[in-house]
Amino acid sequence: MKPELLAPAGSYEALQAALTAGADAVYIGGSRFGARAYAENLDETSLCRAIDEVHVYGKKLYLTVNTLLKEKELELELYKYLKPYYEAGLDAVIVQDYGVLRQIRKWFPDLHIHCSTQMTITGPYGAKFLEEQGVTRIVTARELSLREISSIHQSTNLEIEAFIHGALCYSYSGQCLFSSLIGGRSGNRGRCAQPCRLPYQVRDKDGSLNGAQDAYLLSPKDMCTLELLPSILEAGVTSLKVEGRMKKPAYTAGVIGIYRKYLDLWLEAPGNYHVEGKDLEELAAIYNRDGFNKGYYQVRNGRSMMALKNKKNEGLKQAARESRSREQVYERINEQYRKLKLQRKIKASFTIYSDTPAILTLYDGDHVVTVEKEGVQTAKNQPLTVERIERQLKKTGDTYFCFEHLDIFAGEDVFVPMQFLNEIRREGLHLLEQEILKGYRRFCRNPEGEKDIVKPQQEKQEVKLTASVETREQLGALLRTEGISTFYLGHGMFEPENFRQQVSEVINHLKSLNKKVYLALPYVVREGELSYMEPYLELLIKEGLSGYLIRNLESFALLELHNLRNYAVLDYNIYTMNEASRLFWKEQGAAADTAPLELNDKELKERRNGQSEMIVYGYLPMMVSAQCMKKNMSGCTRKNEILKMKDRYKKEFTVQCCCNPCYNIIYNSVPLVLLKEAREVKNLSMASLRLSFTTEDYQTTQEISRLYLDRFLNDSDFNYEGPYTKGHFKRGIE
Repeated sequence: MKPELLAPAGSYEALQAALTAGADAVYIGGSRFGARAYAENLDETSLCRAIDEVHVYGKKLYLTVNTLLKEKELELELYKYLKPYYEAGLDAVIVQDYGVLRQIRKWFPDLHIHCSTQMTITGPYGAKFLEEQGVTRIVTARELSLREISSIHQSTNLEIEAFIHGALCYSYSGQCLFSSLIGGRSGNRGRCAQPCRLPYQVRDKDGSLNGAQDAYLLSPKDMCTLELLPSILEAGVTSLKVEGRMKKPAYTAGVIGIYRKYLDLWLEAPGNYHVEGKDLEELAAIYNRDGFNKGYYQVRNGRSMMALKNKKNEGLKQAARESRSREQVYERINEQYRKLKLQRKIKASFTIYSDTPAILTLYDGDHVVTVEKEGVQTAKNQPLTVERIERQLKKTGDTYFCFEHLDIFAGEDVFVPMQFLNEIRREGLHLLEQEILKGYRRFCRNPEGEKDIVKPQQEKQEVKLTASVETREQLGALLRTEGISTFYLGHGMFEPENFRQQVSEVINHLKSLNKKVYLALPYVVREGELSYMEPYLELLIKEGLSGYLIRNLESFALLELHNLRNYAVLDYNIYTMNEASRLFWKEQGAAADTAPLELNDKELKERRNGQSEMIVYGYLPMMVSAQCMKKNMSGCTRKNEILKMKDRYKKEFTVQCCCNPCYNIIYNSVPLVLLKEAREVKNLSMASLRLSFTTEDYQTTQEISRLYLDRFLNDSDFNYEGPYTKGHFKRGIE
């Protein structure tokens, strides 16, 4: 596949700017279900027109449906929303939700599906799994290295799309609940409030690690990979994606124009690739966030990738100067592209003789159309010359076409008004446009959409409490607690070099106490990071391990490789936001799932929960990041660390620096506590309710478990002390 330059389009104007500047394809949002809810997304009429315009130019348009859908949205709205775009010839949809993936495969089986970076696709096993589901392209997690992308490329036949320019999230995409839990604006619903762009103070056990000069510790610089383009292409990336649907059309045109220049240079002469300094300066002038980084392609993380400062705060005068300078750059770019006219080159022949119909035939590859028009006269005074006919026919104006070659066969005594030539040209170009678009049109097999999801009534479940623990201290506090019979043990409790022995010892001990035990795998798994435990996955099941709590696609696919998918319990971040997504995972063989944290009580009540668990206590993870706050602020110690991060309102968040694998988890400042809501929770008929312990000590772990056992099993009074949150249980998300 020839490499594709993929441009963002947050408006119709941005789409046209992208095409004019040289994009091969654009990705754009419609009125619903896109991860940029605040962009100037197109209505149905405009989007269908955009699909046609892109196709006339021989390019492609991908629609973003890359949010999580609630039950009623998927059941009642999605099919009707997609149907007109599918029929117009939409090239692909970009999806995050597994329920959306499932239903599109059923409703529109020949529509290409691209899996969003929101799915956190990090390795070859997960990529291969998606290929088996009929996916044609994946958008890799932005944190992947060139080597990891190459491994995916060599393991599958999937097209690989990767970001090459623009803003970076601090968190792995799809693994961020910060905006959601703080303000109810969910990144999974396209409404991120960007709390990562705010200042924070961080400290470790020895004291403060940063000051006002480097307070923006969650804010990465923008990415610019112009110099890495050959390496990215050689790693197997087939679609080069520019971020920026919230940016102005001039941004899109300017960035795409420069990357088009260098992609063409590489295609023509790979060995002569060289980036001129003036083009890097131009990209910086178009937009940058406190400088550029080159993304994660060559580094795992690091301080050099972070903005840390906010230049806007360095002075209003400086900010105003930079703003004026950028506007001047945008005006220059607008002026440059206003002069350019994007038109499709075609060939034609025109035959005109007196007293017979004029014939105009237009050729474009395999597309041929012919128009005949009566009314050719014999000239009385001045016959039309070939030059005059040619000059008039070539006035294609603002149409999609221009004549690359025009043959004219004319008699010596012919005459028609100029309006005659205008009309035959206009009709011919319209017919050619329709002929080209005809090849893209589709018809839905089932005009109503297939209804294959049946939700039986909830069956009343006996209350069962489980606990997930991250430390042996927490496990010790709960071991002999009656009423908690199932444990999820954090993988970090076990040393990689003694993994099998240590896990086996704990399994045997818990079995002797009549407890079930699951191993909780990492939140993010990159290539080779489970190699120390992979040889023992099947053996541990035989020794009595009940299964695995999985938190990413790569882990599930690895279990499937070992015929262990029936032992997989999905954590909350393998989203089952709707019944279709829950069915998707049931059809894959998953044993159970965990209810998403972003559903409220009413939405949970409408859900089938008989095979689901619900988290009812815990400091919820708000971000999982490839960046290491400890490393960025004071240097890597190669030790697991606990930091404290404080925001401008003095709220303090715990940051867990995990060395194996290498990522950070930022937890909410207060725990989720659903003690007062015990009756409502029990009425949801969940298979089990989980207490999620993360950084609690022995005493706190015991106290919390006792409160929940008394409240949920014995209906005691609510007596929790201290600040807490109900999460989304009452307020939900937009």
